[in-house]
Amino acid sequence: MFEFIKKSRGILGMNSRNLEYIRPFNRARAKKLADNKLFSKRILKKNDIAVPALIAQIKNQTDLDNFNWQALPDSFVLKPNRGFGGEGIVVLYGKSKKRSDAWIKADGSLISISDLKNHIINILDGSYSLSGIPDVAFFEERLKLLKLFKPYAYKGIPDIRVIVFNKIPIMAMLRLPTKESNGKANLAQGAIGVGIDLASGVTTTAVLGKKKIIEYLPGTRLLLSGIKIPYWMDILNLAVRSQEISNLGFLGVDIAIDKERGPVILELNARPGLAIQIANLDGLKRRLKKAAGIKIKTIKKGIRVGMDLFGGEIEEELEEISGKKVIGTVEKVKLIGKDGKEIEVEAKIDTGAYSTSIDTELAKELGFSEVVEKFAAIDLSGYVITPENEKVIKENILKKYKNSIPELEDIAVVFSASGSSIRPMVKISFVLDTINIETKVNIADRATLNYQMIIGRRNLSKFLINTSK
Repeated sequence: MFEFIKKSRGILGMNSRNLEYIRPFNRARAKKLADNKLFSKRILKKNDIAVPALIAQIKNQTDLDNFNWQALPDSFVLKPNRGFGGEGIVVLYGKSKKRSDAWIKADGSLISISDLKNHIINILDGSYSLSGIPDVAFFEERLKLLKLFKPYAYKGIPDIRVIVFNKIPIMAMLRLPTKESNGKANLAQGAIGVGIDLASGVTTTAVLGKKKIIEYLPGTRLLLSGIKIPYWMDILNLAVRSQEISNLGFLGVDIAIDKERGPVILELNARPGLAIQIANLDGLKRRLKKAAGIKIKTIKKGIRVGMDLFGGEIEEELEEISGKKVIGTVEKVKLIGKDGKEIEVEAKIDTGAYSTSIDTELAKELGFSEVVEKFAAIDLSGYVITPENEKVIKENILKKYKNSIPELEDIAVVFSASGSSIRPMVKISFVLDTINIETKVNIADRATLNYQMIIGRRNLSKFLINTSK
């Protein structure tokens, strides 16, 4: 797939990027600002742009010898000032209860003051700096994870990278830390990149590392498409403002969303990586050419142009390339009953639910009155509904009642915010966006809810969800 995209989308290569965009549009002084994290942090803060709080910095061996380690908080991030590609960054999640001189890393292992000192010596020596020159180490606050991202991120904080050119947002992606990337949102180290539609702020295609296109979060059935990024307009605004402040013509801005503070700029990149093209199934070169030469007077106009030029247009391309239909969060569905009767309803597309559910009255209309009535007569009060008991509950009920309720296909044990329940499951067919789906659905009383049917992720493998539809 990547080769197809490369041939048809004008993928921008490293040399092409450097020659055509970085050298002409990023002057040496502006690049120095981006390459110096402490300097860029200071300039951004001076312009009222939120950045992670600076805790302390170590400039030389004397600073290191005199440093007060007890003044550090329980969790923090240690960074090289001129680091590149996520190298040299250490994220610590809490103070060890077993050792007073140690903190806990993403993999659960401990790092001691002695280990940190050795790491800082390497930073000072320039082991992680862009050109190998002596560097400065600094500690900054570790941001708090937004609840939305909890299921998707391993240990660390996801961030959103936005490419800006000529005051126009060109391309964006969500970067998710993984176990392989050791809790860092860096694709070169094994993180996940998910393209974002600029018009809606909704995720589209996901890439693991730099090459492998994936649909689900590894090891789960969580779809990576269809995530609505909060504060989307604020994020685009911050990205374009950062370009104005830095004077970088071609810029990658990394923005995280703190649970309490909202969007916060992590760093500016004068040489952003190019895997963002794969995550967006599009080439940067094509977009950069479109944006070149447009007169942009205000940040608002730049954002509007970016959303109009590069947002929304991806839907048909996604369908063509991925072979999947793009659907919204509410869709019309045609259900086919036992006797061939067809009923059309509006269904909620719910990736938070695993299985599909229909209302009891709808189930009766489809010919499953016997299942609804006989199951309602079963005394379920003796069952303790916990995840540990799920398998036993299913086996027990099916063994007792399958023969007396022939159309009872399975049992669903559902755990939700509104409470736990045991539901009957029947086999039905329904048509969603011309695609026929045969599946088992659970039956529940949805009379007080907005929709008679919800479609869970078990039946959404042939679709991409655009939450703005």
